[in-house]
Amino acid sequence: MSRGIKFAIPGLLKGMGLTLRTMLKKAPVTMYPDVKEIPVPRARGVISLDAEACTACMLCARECPDWCIYIEGHKVEKAPSKPGGRVRTENILDRFDIDYGLCMYCGICVDVCPFDALFWSPEYEYSEMKIADLLHDQERLGEWLTTVPEPPALES
Repeated sequence: MSRGIKFAIPGLLKGMGLTLRTMLKKAPVTMYPDVKEIPVPRARGVISLDAEACTACMLCARECPDWCIYIEGHKVEKAPSKPGGRVRTENILDRFDIDYGLCMYCGICVDVCPFDALFWSPEYEYSEMKIADLLHDQERLGEWLTTVPEPPALES
């Protein structure tokens, strides 16, 4: 026997023994379609929208590094609150879409929203058969608002 083969055989046997032991162990994973994983309470799954709180300020769309948020709105004039006051304007949200085919789930939009209209939902099952269907509209984003857990209590 050559010297190289003599040193390779113990290593080969050790590797094959490790492979055999690993093959006989149960897999340490959750078998997803059959067993659903329970995420932690504040998990980042999908972004949900509270359309009532959104003022169409477009700050989230401007700060998004992927440009995956599409917002359209219009302004409505409101009567002055006092006689002789000036006419005020209010932004009305017409369209709010997030393209999850582009989103990298960084959470910048949730952090910069000054009106707390965007939230992380722990919902993680929203895959689609076509990538074009990953563009979720205002109604779909609003459906996930019910899955958002209450924020933790503030420390006293």
